[in-house]
Amino acid sequence: MKVFSFFRGGFRYTDVTVPSHDSSVTAFLPGLSVIPLVQHIGSRANPVVAVGDRVSEGMLIGRGQGLGSANIHATMPGRVVRTVSWKMAEGITNDALVIKLEGGFTVLGKKAEVFPWQGLSPFELQRIIAEYGIVEMEGSGRPVSDMFYALRSAHDPLTLVVRCVFDDPWLVADHVLLKERVAAVAEGACIAARAGRISRLVFILSRGLRELGQRLVDAAGSALPVSLVYTGMRYPQRNQRELELILRRYAKKQGYELGTMLALGPATLAAIHDAVKFKKPILDRYVAVGGSAIKEPKVMKVRIGTRIGEIFAECGGFTDKPKRIGSGSPLLGRTVMDLDEPVIKTSYAVFAFLAAQIGGHERSKCIGCGECRAVCPVGLDPETLYKLTGCSNARDEGLSRAAECHGCGCCEVVCPARLPLSTSIIRSALRGA
Repeated sequence: MKVFSFFRGGFRYTDVTVPSHDSSVTAFLPGLSVIPLVQHIGSRANPVVAVGDRVSEGMLIGRGQGLGSANIHATMPGRVVRTVSWKMAEGITNDALVIKLEGGFTVLGKKAEVFPWQGLSPFELQRIIAEYGIVEMEGSGRPVSDMFYALRSAHDPLTLVVRCVFDDPWLVADHVLLKERVAAVAEGACIAARAGRISRLVFILSRGLRELGQRLVDAAGSALPVSLVYTGMRYPQRNQRELELILRRYAKKQGYELGTMLALGPATLAAIHDAVKFKKPILDRYVAVGGSAIKEPKVMKVRIGTRIGEIFAECGGFTDKPKRIGSGSPLLGRTVMDLDEPVIKTSYAVFAFLAAQIGGHERSKCIGCGECRAVCPVGLDPETLYKLTGCSNARDEGLSRAAECHGCGCCEVVCPARLPLSTSIIRSALRGA
């Protein structure tokens, strides 16, 4: 079995405080659900219910407004008791509807009616995916219907890349989902391929997942050409640029053209499957809960809108006062300012770290060790670019190369001076765009 990997930079990322990838547990249903109206990259969804209204499980409560915005649904039956707003660490204000659990469930515990999708047109499939608010759950929260719309302008072949690359241990929830719902992920890939008028499927998996890879191929059937590729575990192998590099090299060896590629992960494809086949919006998701401050790290199946503090409590609470609490991967995730913040569609992990796990946070002057240059997969010189960010004539001195940085954060992780290298370079590139 040949394993493909990118040539330059990166590092092997490990963390012993992540939960086991053996299985998941189902979290308790919350008495109060906090459903944000922004769970995507675009503008706030427009609420279609008000305080005092009763809602049913899966009911539309927020309508997406334009590109980048997605529909929001109630994840619990009950009554809207209030609206709340809060400011997140990035300075962005979010607001939400708070639903008190009341009444009976229409989805949970009920036998799902199956809707055949094979006879539906790509347009009809895209409409269903948009209606049920499906977004890229492993990434920025971009609506999947927008991603399909962007493919319309492509004039070359279209390839769907099923991205099952776990170069970051905090992607363990996706790993568990893939193991437990492999048939749904494969069928979701076939649905997505039809919706996007895609002509080829490529399943790319981390090395060591050979059995899962074969199960995906078998479940996908033979309606489309299918390729199975294995890749290394060096971070940031999952990144779009590094993924394309090795896939185009693989395709060249095989003698075919991949054309324009759309990469989607297991959680997104399982959500597409549920929306189209069962007419079900995203009601819950797999979340990795861990970190050195957590007594019992677990992968949990959590209802959207469950408050992060409740999830930590189900994992035994804290071993000691945490120094950092965050959502997503510690490499690129965001800081959580309030334990009442809820799980949203893109919350694949939540963590709480003790001070000892974080290490020193005091910045010092660059010592010129060159570690940042060694790990940069793009071949940049983060040290020099970082120093140029403070120059008034930085553009004339070569800071234009900052646009090549894709923000993987490798340089910041290895920097002994704790300098915000990648963060500063990306900000400079955005200012100069």
